[in-house]
Amino acid sequence: MPQNTLQMLQTHPNPAGVFDLNALAECIDACFECEQTCTSCADACLGEGDHLMHLVHCIRLNLDCADVCGTTGRVLSRLTQPDQNVLRAQLQACVAACKACGDECQHHAQDMNMQHCAVCAEACRRCEQACQNLLGSVAA
Repeated sequence: MPQNTLQMLQTHPNPAGVFDLNALAECIDACFECEQTCTSCADACLGEGDHLMHLVHCIRLNLDCADVCGTTGRVLSRLTQPDQNVLRAQLQACVAACKACGDECQHHAQDMNMQHCAVCAEACRRCEQACQNLLGSVAA
């Protein structure tokens, strides 16, 4: 895990907040990694010429997941006076987006041997798990 995220969280004037800082840093990093990976996977899918029509749904999920993950990472990076309902909803959206994208990419990795989709599915699974872990600590 990159240390900058954790160091930034630890140097915040009010870091106590809602989450364990290690779990929060892990989730933020997973979100930004997934955002980048999904964006790259969408681009790789666009390069799959003969298979492009079979990848439209995958590309859409890649782009949606990238947007949701990036937003989640940014929302989680702000520690000042967070709203529990917003945090919970954003984490739930990220879990749902990562699950949908990960499932779709896993399908293409297995059935069409697309390695970029295998890498993307793994990143989605890591992000989904990190968000799920963090969700457990958000007050209901």
